[in-house]
Amino acid sequence: MPLQSVTGAVSRYLPISKARRKKKRESPEYRGHSGNVWFLRERWKKMRTVSSYGVEIRKQNIPARQTMEIYRQAVGYLTEIYAQVWEELRKIPETKKRFNTAEHMVHMTKKNTARFDFDLRFPKMPSYLRRSAIQHALGSVSSYETRLGQWKETGVLSGRPKLTCRNHAMPVFYRDVMYREGAEGKDEAYLKLYDGHDWKWFRVYLKRTDMEYLPRNWKGKKTSAPALEKRHRRYFLRFSCTEEVTLTKTPVKEQIICSVDLGINTDAVCTIMRSDGTVLGRKFINFPSEKDRMYRVLGRIRRFQREHSSVQAGGRWEYASRLNAELARKIAGAVSAYAEEHHSDVIVFEYLEMQGKIAGNKKQKLHLWRKRDIQKRCEHQAHRKGMRVSRICAWNTSRLAYDGSGAVLRDGKNHSLCTFSTGKRYHCDLSASYNIGARYFIRELLKPLPATERSLLEAKVPSVKRRTSCVYADLRELHLQMEILKAV
Repeated sequence: MPLQSVTGAVSRYLPISKARRKKKRESPEYRGHSGNVWFLRERWKKMRTVSSYGVEIRKQNIPARQTMEIYRQAVGYLTEIYAQVWEELRKIPETKKRFNTAEHMVHMTKKNTARFDFDLRFPKMPSYLRRSAIQHALGSVSSYETRLGQWKETGVLSGRPKLTCRNHAMPVFYRDVMYREGAEGKDEAYLKLYDGHDWKWFRVYLKRTDMEYLPRNWKGKKTSAPALEKRHRRYFLRFSCTEEVTLTKTPVKEQIICSVDLGINTDAVCTIMRSDGTVLGRKFINFPSEKDRMYRVLGRIRRFQREHSSVQAGGRWEYASRLNAELARKIAGAVSAYAEEHHSDVIVFEYLEMQGKIAGNKKQKLHLWRKRDIQKRCEHQAHRKGMRVSRICAWNTSRLAYDGSGAVLRDGKNHSLCTFSTGKRYHCDLSASYNIGARYFIRELLKPLPATERSLLEAKVPSVKRRTSCVYADLRELHLQMEILKAV
């Protein structure tokens, strides 16, 4: 299959000489591949990560709701305006000029006469907040026009995109203009809010534990202007921070990885491994009290729905969902902390893809299993700490024994345990974590080798030809054969 390059050209697998291949590798413009897309190596020197944290506002008797409503009304009104004049704005290619033209249409100054009565409908709106609303409205209209054009090209009659003026936009409090920090040592801040008549400064009290978190974890980092956020009937100020991190470039043979097997019975099993198969550490991560609390809530929901109906259980399901999300956060934090503790270079997961209808007595547990959310959070935390994240095929990782003895037999009473064909009793998830780490190293060790050398090793260790049947014992044998080939 051809690979799509950065410039848009299509490159194909063509036989080239060894000298030409070496010259291409040493060139600064060498393209190293990731998946099916080719990227310039220079672009991978640094990675930009964006993290955010919500600080809860304790004092609730402030006009936050009025501020949020008038901002959303402004965004909706601007969206209607720019949808009418989009043909005029479309002709301006430069983003900055388009924004300035859009602002001149609605804002009156000494030298400019506005075409629309935005200033009369929303008097005394702070300039930064007005520009934020204009930017949000322009983005909404531009996205709608793009989707509409794509829909017209398909020729399908159904599924026409709609432009919704009602939105869930949240205002941003720009520093010094709408947001000021309180005195040092005090958990307070000052916000410029709309009280229904005018824009005034209000003092808000912030949660102490949240204010202690920011300097402890974001010390020396520049945070952006906070945005107002409403979650679970509470208001938060969400701060975001952008970091430039350099990911580890340790060679494969010197890497230390943390292979993770996510499960339902045991939340996660982590194994620290080297390229030769040496196991440096193992850990079982489990949060039984959190899962027990969630299962009790699910039981109460089940009994409530029998007596009433599922329509009236919405609030209870929201509570159960929040408990499940908190469990995913704790699992991700524990996995990334354990990997950092052992100075891992890569965290290896299974590529978990569950499609189709789920049946069986564990249907609800599988539906509530936030496997992708855990991996996504782990990936973000790992990148912040300079670690990489990789995924391998999940087929047969738990079904095959790590010692190469073949398929395992699961225990009927305790599904976490299994029996090997040799009669050995072992933890199934721990065996799977060995196989996950082994498959990563087998792939990374064989990938850069020339075809002749790879064929020679595959002849010595035939099981590595098919990645879905590789186990930990195959990695040990492959490492042994590579050492013998190196010594010859």
